[in-house]
Amino acid sequence: MGSRVVKRAYRYRFYPTPQQAEQLAKTFGCVRYVYNRAFAERHRVWVQEQRRVSHAETDRMLTAWKRDPDMLWLAEPSKGPLQATLRNLQAAYVNFWQKRAKYPTFKKKGKTADSAIYFRNCFTFRNGILTLAKQAEPLDIAWSRVLPEGANPSQVTVSRNSRGQYHVSILAEETIEALPRVDAQVGVDAGVTSLLALSTGEKIANPKHERRDRERLGHAQRVLSRKAKGSKNRAKARLRVARIHGRIADRRRDNLHKITTRLVRENQTIVVEDLAVRNMVRNHSLARSISDAAWSEMRIMLEYKAGWYGRDVIAIDRWYPSSKTCSACGAIVEKLPLNVREWTCRCGAHHDRDVNAAKNILAAGLAVAACGDGVRPSRS
Repeated sequence: MGSRVVKRAYRYRFYPTPQQAEQLAKTFGCVRYVYNRAFAERHRVWVQEQRRVSHAETDRMLTAWKRDPDMLWLAEPSKGPLQATLRNLQAAYVNFWQKRAKYPTFKKKGKTADSAIYFRNCFTFRNGILTLAKQAEPLDIAWSRVLPEGANPSQVTVSRNSRGQYHVSILAEETIEALPRVDAQVGVDAGVTSLLALSTGEKIANPKHERRDRERLGHAQRVLSRKAKGSKNRAKARLRVARIHGRIADRRRDNLHKITTRLVRENQTIVVEDLAVRNMVRNHSLARSISDAAWSEMRIMLEYKAGWYGRDVIAIDRWYPSSKTCSACGAIVEKLPLNVREWTCRCGAHHDRDVNAAKNILAAGLAVAACGDGVRPSRS
């Protein structure tokens, strides 16, 4: 057992006054403008001069824009969010150069959630009262859980989602105690019929959050499609669609947090498949169900929680034939269509497809941990 200091974000909903909402709307607009203009300039220089524009250059551009008599409105919001959006643009380029992400794109109003990042010198936090720069009143925050004792936030992110809800994410350092070591190890097979199958034989049901609201969502989307573009009725219809999507996402996230927390608490080692979800959703027959299961989000949760609490997450090769391999004798069947949920090996072992896959995933992951070797079978 031990402890580690981590930076952890605590997210809360807050309810701005009309003056605060107006000031935040201006901030969000300025952040979007600065990002798009800096991106356009960086793209132009690359196309015309084949030269990379540095973050320091875009910072100097921002200073020049704020001094322009026709752009004095850029000085109305706090300088922190404008500088932060330039950092985000630089990070987007670095991720592209290192082949971790696609080429950056413009931020379109209404297409993504509005957000603004405030650094330590752009807000005050005392005795649970948070006040942003350029605002006279503190934020009315719904403290759904307490911050760590003595928390000293280093960064605050304010956002407004498509439902018109405001949230504040408070980043602070926290000392987290590792969980006591346990002997339990588990292999996890992600699926659609069952959300997860564990090597212990347990299956975790798929709540199918999107399917529960599919009829209501479909009706709201049809109503939206009939509204005139740019009309107030279309804006209201879009808000109704966003609220349904939001409820689905909230239920899905809550369920995934409960499942991943339980897996991390109960097991020392968790083995998963390195699934290429982006490629899998190209299958139009399964895309909706795969997206609703949110496998990528679940793996992200597993990995950061395991890092906090001293657990291990191992990902095995996505091409390993976990479903077609007999967990008893190791024989591999040539064909196993998706509609076959149970099968019997020539050795006589009868398998549930998903549980058998989870057992093989665990065995392969432990082999990787022991010798560091790959688990993809040879082509011969």
